[in-house]
Amino acid sequence: MKALGGGDVIVVGGGIIGGSIAWRLAQAGAAVTLLDASVFGGEASWAGAGMLAPGGEFVSRSRWAEFALESRALYPAFVAELEGETGVGIDYRRCGAVEIARTEAEWQDLLARRAAQAELGIRAEVTVGGLYYPDDALVDPRDVTRALRCACEKRGVRINEQTRVMAVRVTAGRADVETSGGMLSGSAAVLAAGAWSGAIPVNGADGQIAIPATFPVRGHLLGYTLEPGSVGPILRHGHTYVMHRSSGFTIAGTSSEQVGFNRELDSQIVDDIHARAAELLPRLRSAPKPTAWLGFRPATDDLAPAIGRLGDTCLWLAYGHYRNGILLAPATAARVAGEMLAR
Repeated sequence: MKALGGGDVIVVGGGIIGGSIAWRLAQAGAAVTLLDASVFGGEASWAGAGMLAPGGEFVSRSRWAEFALESRALYPAFVAELEGETGVGIDYRRCGAVEIARTEAEWQDLLARRAAQAELGIRAEVTVGGLYYPDDALVDPRDVTRALRCACEKRGVRINEQTRVMAVRVTAGRADVETSGGMLSGSAAVLAAGAWSGAIPVNGADGQIAIPATFPVRGHLLGYTLEPGSVGPILRHGHTYVMHRSSGFTIAGTSSEQVGFNRELDSQIVDDIHARAAELLPRLRSAPKPTAWLGFRPATDDLAPAIGRLGDTCLWLAYGHYRNGILLAPATAARVAGEMLAR
């Protein structure tokens, strides 16, 4: 593996988070090398549905709820800039979402949620059978990662796939990254390896440095081929949702299992998601058999992302986004790249 210069920035992880950070750094003139143990955008970013829906995720005020709203507001310009720089089309739409209540108790819960969310600036309107969130949107994360790869390559980012990171050693001004292809050194590094981040040892001058642990939360999704424009807003009820891409490809989800990195599809879970999704959108009962896939959400113990500089070292953390990695990508990239460039 080619040695790097002392001014290089090393980004560990080629998902939507790492790719966005690498792009922003390269735009500002930094020399960037991006490492991924698999392929660029091939794990959680590839598997994600792409709902940009704080209304379905956050009820009370917190710094992460505000961060999510900030990131959603950045999305239109983020997508337009990526498309303009690369010529790669990205399926992004503000389509709204309907949260359905089936019982009086669920309806009262929705009304309480609406009142709490109004203080955050999340708009919700009463509609037949539930609440309508007019600002919720969707994006195809596979389009985004495809565009990010193109943008990174155009900006000179060196992308090293199939390169596993074994350990990182950091001081105030130097990062040494031990990989399966040799040792790389740079002036700074970013750890954005999703659910695998917490398993990478980080060492300083005085020994190992504790970083937030991570674990994978597996989720199954189904995809149906329907006519374009045949489904309106995102439909949600509890942990079930149905969303419709511009192409007609319709995604239903999801499940949540803590089974490590087990990649075997569970047929019972697939059948359960199909049954729940068909309750939301009855036409799915007669639709062609769906495809199924799964991904690993990157979770931390407190289910909050780890974003920012690690102590006084030259390592930045950008992982643990759990169910909101796609949503939080623009704001995470802006914050991490901004802090690094300011330094």
